[in-house]
Amino acid sequence: MERESPTHLVIMISGRGSNMMAILKAIQTGIIRNVVPEIVISSKANAGGLEYAKQFGIPTVVFQNPELREWAYDSQIANLLDDLGLKGSSSLICLAGYMRILSKQFVDKYNMRIVNVHPSLLPSFPGLNAQKQAIEYGVKVSGCTVHLVDAGIDTGRILMQKAVRVYINDTPETLSERILKWEHIIYPKTINSYLNANLKTKMHRPV
Repeated sequence: MERESPTHLVIMISGRGSNMMAILKAIQTGIIRNVVPEIVISSKANAGGLEYAKQFGIPTVVFQNPELREWAYDSQIANLLDDLGLKGSSSLICLAGYMRILSKQFVDKYNMRIVNVHPSLLPSFPGLNAQKQAIEYGVKVSGCTVHLVDAGIDTGRILMQKAVRVYINDTPETLSERILKWEHIIYPKTINSYLNANLKTKMHRPV
């Protein structure tokens, strides 16, 4: 059964925003239902994804302030969302290549309403350079994970995963490219399933 009122979507980026693009296209095509993209927030003024968001007619805001840390930085975003009337219960925050670690205060404020996609099969290889970690460790299978965000580093509840084979001649770049294609597929599907309350944790066979 569809929700009566739409979920208000906030997307946070730091770079080209390819996962943001996948999410917005999925909204256009109906893969993600009953969702209204409200704002795109970037931690960098030169993030390529900002121009793409504008093409979709979505307002954008940049919070650079690299000298600020944790809640001193995140409180600016929280205040903006409050001013826009975007409450945790009726909104969803999607991290799409967002390169700052969220403070505990921010995560607590939007508990169970922040999702992220990570390029490994968590809990393996959290944090930065996950593809490089996977290759150096010698695993035969890696992949990507959509998960809820908690106060840890990539430790939140897993919502969906897609396994991707690691080949002997893979580099971090070639593995990243294959994984990213699946991020663009499972991230939008997971968002829709999570918001429509019919999600069961899924793990798909490697490709």
